[in-house]
Amino acid sequence: MNSVQTFWLDAMTEFPQRLRSLRSERKLTQARVAELLGVSPRVYTRWENGDAVPLFATVVKIADILNVTLDELAGRKELAAAEARIRNPELHRLYGKVDLLADEDQKALLVVLDSLVKRSSMSRLMAE
Repeated sequence: MNSVQTFWLDAMTEFPQRLRSLRSERKLTQARVAELLGVSPRVYTRWENGDAVPLFATVVKIADILNVTLDELAGRKELAAAEARIRNPELHRLYGKVDLLADEDQKALLVVLDSLVKRSSMSRLMAE
């Protein structure tokens, strides 16, 4: 067995635990990640249980959804220091395009986001 095969085998033995941990940290359900990947929840559950291994292209998609590098997903590298992460893949995708907006559109977006965050905070306080 060559070094690439050995690396892949080692990475894939830790993969289920790492996958489960990263998904939980991001407060995503198995069903939601499966939906984002376009696979059945049953298939995804098999990956987290270590009963099956996703194709490499799917592992790349998983890393994108969880907003980690392949090395972080495989456990070869510690997760990046507590930097702000957008866990929702669609929001993350749009975030990359925000800087292209005109200044007045960015200001409007700030007002909308700020009001949504405040409303959510108020809802949580009212629930307590």
